[in-house]
Amino acid sequence: MFALILDDAVLNNVLMVEAIRGVPDCVARDFTDPVEALAFLRSCPAEIGIAITDYDMPVMNGVAFIKAARQVTGFAHVPIVMVTSMDERALRREALEAGATDFLAKPFEAFEVRARVANLLELNRARLEQVDRAAWLDREVSAATATIEAREREVVTMLMKAAEHRDTETGNHVARVATYVALIAKGLGFSEREVRQISLASTMHDVGKISVPDAILLKPGPLTPIERAEMELHADRGRRILEGSTSRMIQVAAEIAATHHERWDGTGYPWGLSGEAIPLGGRIVAVADVFDALTSVRPYKKAWAREEALAFLAEQSGRHFDPRCVEALIANIDGAGAARDAPGRAEEMPAKIDGRDRDGSADAGETEDAA
Repeated sequence: MFALILDDAVLNNVLMVEAIRGVPDCVARDFTDPVEALAFLRSCPAEIGIAITDYDMPVMNGVAFIKAARQVTGFAHVPIVMVTSMDERALRREALEAGATDFLAKPFEAFEVRARVANLLELNRARLEQVDRAAWLDREVSAATATIEAREREVVTMLMKAAEHRDTETGNHVARVATYVALIAKGLGFSEREVRQISLASTMHDVGKISVPDAILLKPGPLTPIERAEMELHADRGRRILEGSTSRMIQVAAEIAATHHERWDGTGYPWGLSGEAIPLGGRIVAVADVFDALTSVRPYKKAWAREEALAFLAEQSGRHFDPRCVEALIANIDGAGAARDAPGRAEEMPAKIDGRDRDGSADAGETEDAA
């Protein structure tokens, strides 16, 4: 490691270089010009283990040098020692505020310089080892997390393959819903990891539908009250399929499966939760799920145009949906890119978007059931 020495008096530099001679792993580089010293420091900040500067110099004094040095990336914690007189208390305070680590008194003793420099270099080495250790741990944690996420994706893929045997639209639907969920989560301020987690978890929101008979799941017309009751069981069945896992992502998925048909006003199912009593994941997926259902072709209806579907979400904000989730989707929907594989045409749209008489075959409840 280099010991950067700065003093405009050549003799003082010679004495300082001689004083630190013999300190292990320490090569002195002395300068009389602060500008040149800063240029060297900026060229190799990671190779400098300590800097020793005088205060009284032309062009740039020691405090100004310390302030400039502390602005160099990677040099915020490298020890800087100022050489000054013992009675300059105001100056010492100013130097400490600028980022000085320690002081040497004039005139300095060679044995004190060697001991002080050796101790500070050792502390700096320990700090660097700690930084390296933390970086290594961070890499190990990231690798372990990536492995866990890969395994979780495998579980999700297998579950979705099972669901796709029942309904070929399922795979496309869950992929689009995951895209919209990610947009909403980002709009709500989720971290990147949280966005990935909830987006993946959302793909299992309808896993309970593997227990719904084909005659109901694929029915082209309205459901009877008995059929609707059977369809509504998929939410709690999905929860029971997924519950009990130690995986946080699967736990979120179970919560979403159970609550994505709850409504903000308390009129949803299976538990009739309302407002913030509904888990946030369920509230997010409720918006994404219905938006995709509205803008997709289903056996009993044509696809709505995006603008029509967004207008419906806005109308139902505070009734069916969490207003914040609706706002987040509307604000970020342009980021969906190619999520829609079959956008509706204007001439296909019904005259009403209030949940009644869509294509003459579905009410608001069945739009949700299809989600």
